[in-house]
Amino acid sequence: MTDSDSKVNGNGHGGDDGADGASAGTEIAVVGMAARFPDATTPEQFWQNLREGLESARTYTEEELRARGVPEAWLADPNYVKGGTPLDDFDHFDAEFFGLGPKDAAIMDPQHRVLLEVAWECLERAGHVPSSFDGDIGVFAGCGMSAYFIYNLLSNADLVNQVGTFLLRHTSNDKDFLSTRISYALDLTGPSVSTQTACSTSLVAIHQAAQSLLQFECDMALAGGVTIEIPHRVGYLYHEGEPLSPDGHCRAFDHRSQGTIFGSGAGMVALRRLADAIADGDEILAIVKGSAVNNDGSGKVSYLAPSVDGQAAAVSEAIAVADIDPATVQYIECHGTGTPMGDPIEIAALNEAYGPAGGPDTIGIGSVKPNIGHLDTAAGVASFIKLVEALRHREMPPCINFEAPNPTVDFGGGPFYVNDRLAPWPDTGDTPPRGGVSSLGVGGTNAHVIVEAGPEIERPAGPSSRRGQLLLVSGRNTSAVADNCARLADMLDDEDHDGDLADVAYSLHTTRHHFGTRCGVVATSAAEAVERLRSSDSALRPVRQTFHDHANLCYLFPGGASQSPNMGRDLYEHEPVYREVVDAGFARLREVHDIDLEPLLYPEPGTEDDVVKLLAQTDHQLASIFLTELALARLFESWGLVPRAMAGHSWGEMTAACIAGVFSFE
Repeated sequence: MTDSDSKVNGNGHGGDDGADGASAGTEIAVVGMAARFPDATTPEQFWQNLREGLESARTYTEEELRARGVPEAWLADPNYVKGGTPLDDFDHFDAEFFGLGPKDAAIMDPQHRVLLEVAWECLERAGHVPSSFDGDIGVFAGCGMSAYFIYNLLSNADLVNQVGTFLLRHTSNDKDFLSTRISYALDLTGPSVSTQTACSTSLVAIHQAAQSLLQFECDMALAGGVTIEIPHRVGYLYHEGEPLSPDGHCRAFDHRSQGTIFGSGAGMVALRRLADAIADGDEILAIVKGSAVNNDGSGKVSYLAPSVDGQAAAVSEAIAVADIDPATVQYIECHGTGTPMGDPIEIAALNEAYGPAGGPDTIGIGSVKPNIGHLDTAAGVASFIKLVEALRHREMPPCINFEAPNPTVDFGGGPFYVNDRLAPWPDTGDTPPRGGVSSLGVGGTNAHVIVEAGPEIERPAGPSSRRGQLLLVSGRNTSAVADNCARLADMLDDEDHDGDLADVAYSLHTTRHHFGTRCGVVATSAAEAVERLRSSDSALRPVRQTFHDHANLCYLFPGGASQSPNMGRDLYEHEPVYREVVDAGFARLREVHDIDLEPLLYPEPGTEDDVVKLLAQTDHQLASIFLTELALARLFESWGLVPRAMAGHSWGEMTAACIAGVFSFE
C-alpha cells in the first residue's frame, strides 16, 4: 500500500507524503528493551549517558593489572594499553531465580548468565511475561567466544574429571546453546536460534526475529546479543595494522582515528507485529520499517576487509524493503569503529545507497563505540537501542571524541555529517522521525535496519474515581521483594516519571509474573507510594503466599450482629459498582417495606453513636449486612474475582444463596 492509497494505515499509524508507506502488515513494533552496558544497567541510564557524552573507557593501575595476572613483561611494553570499557557486576547472578544450583551457575558462561537475566527483564519491560502471554515467544541471539570455558573451566582438571567436557560445553557454555538455554529457562516455545556473524550478530538477530514474526512462526520475539571479555578489566597489546586503538580511545570519523577499543555488554529487544502490539495496547517504543542482511562475498581485498559494494547493497535493500524515500531519514547510527579502513568504506557505502538524499549535511551520523567500546556480538543491539532512544526522545546524542572529519572520509559525496553535539531531532513535518542503523561483521555479513518513531496512541484514562491504588510487588524470596520495592520506589521518585499511579498499579497486576512471596502498599500519590515502599514498617514485610491465582477463591459471609455504622461507606462513595447495589437496596426497602436504611447505615458525621441501637434492630441489621455483603461481592466480581464456592453464617447464608442464584435480589 502506498500513501496515495490511504493517509492512515490500518494500524492507525499516519503515513507521509511521497512514495513511502510500507504495508502495515510488514511493520514490526519494538515493545521492550533491556540492557547491561558499561556504566548502564538500563536503557534509560544508557540513554542519559549518551546524551551527556559519557565515555566509559577506564585506565587501570599497574597494581590492578598485576592482581589480575597481567605479566610484568606486558606492563613494561610501551605498546601495552592499560585500559578498557568494563562491565560492572557481570559476575553477579540470581541462580535461584532460574532454578539453578550454585555449582551449575558457577559452570555457566557469564555471557549466558547475563543474557538470561536480560531476557527476563526485557519480557517484563514489554509487559508480557511467559506465564500470561497468549502465543509463542521466539529467541534470536548470539554471544562472543567462550573464553570462560577455556580459561576458567578447562584449566580446572578436577572439574573436568567430575563433570566431563561434554556436559561442561553442552549445557552452559557453547555458543550453540545460548538461545535454547533461555527458551528452556523461561519456557518459551517459539523458534530458538543462536546466531553468529561476528560483529553484526545482534543486528542480524533482530532482522531474523522480524522475519520470523512476519512468517507467523512466533507472536513475540526476543533478539539481541552479549559479549563479556575474559579475562576482564585488563588491557591489551597494540599492534600496528590491527583495528585496536593505540591509546585506549575510539574516535569514529575523526582526523585522529586510529582504531577501536573492545568492551563488554548485553542487550535485548522484544518485537511484535505492529498490528498485534496496537491491539494489545503495548507501549510501542519504535517501529522497524524494513531490514536487510547480506554478505560481501569475495569481492574485496581480503577476508577480513570490508566492502563498499556489499555494505551499499545491504543498505539499499533495507531502504527498498521499508519502502521509504531516503530523504526522509534524518540520522544513521553507524558501525563506526574509528579504524583507518573501516570508516571511509562505511561512508562510501552509505553515500552510494542514500545518494544525495535531502542534500548536503541533512543526515546526521554517529557511533556508540567511542562511548562504550566495540561490544563485538552485542555491538548491533547497542546501536539499535541507542537509535530507538534517540527517536523516542527526539534528540540526536553527540558522537564523542570528534574534533574534525577524517580527511580520507568522503563527507562531500553525500548528505552525511557527524553529529558531534546533543541536538534536537529535526522537524520532519507530517513524516514520522526516521533513522537507520548499520552493523558490519568481520567475514562480510552486513546488516542495515530502518527504524521509525512509534505512533502516538491515545489510551483510555485510568479509574479517576479511585483515590488509592494497590501496588503489588512479588519475588522468589523476601530479599528479592525488598529489592523490587526499592527499585519501584526509585522509579516513582524519579523526577522524569510522569506516569499515572493507576497505570503503574495496573501494570504491576497484569504484566508481571506473580511469585509466591509478595507484599503491597496502598497509596494515593507517587510520593506516598515512595514513602511506604521505603518504609521499614512491619506491614510491608513480604509474606509467603500459598496460592498463585484465584482459581479456588471462596466467599465467606458473616451473619447477624456483624453490622456497624459506616461499614462500606468509603466504597459507597468511590466505587460506582458498589454504590449501584446499595442504592437499589435502599430504594427497594423504602418502596416495599417503608424502611429508610440510608441514614442509619451512613449517618451524618458525629451521630454514629445515636444510630447504633437502631441499626441493631433485626430488620435494619439484616438488611444492612445483606446489602454490604452483596455489594462487596459484586464489586469483587467486577474486578474478575469470581468465587468457586461460597458459605455463610446465619444471615450470610442468604447472601451466598442470592449470589448463587437460589433467589433474586428483589
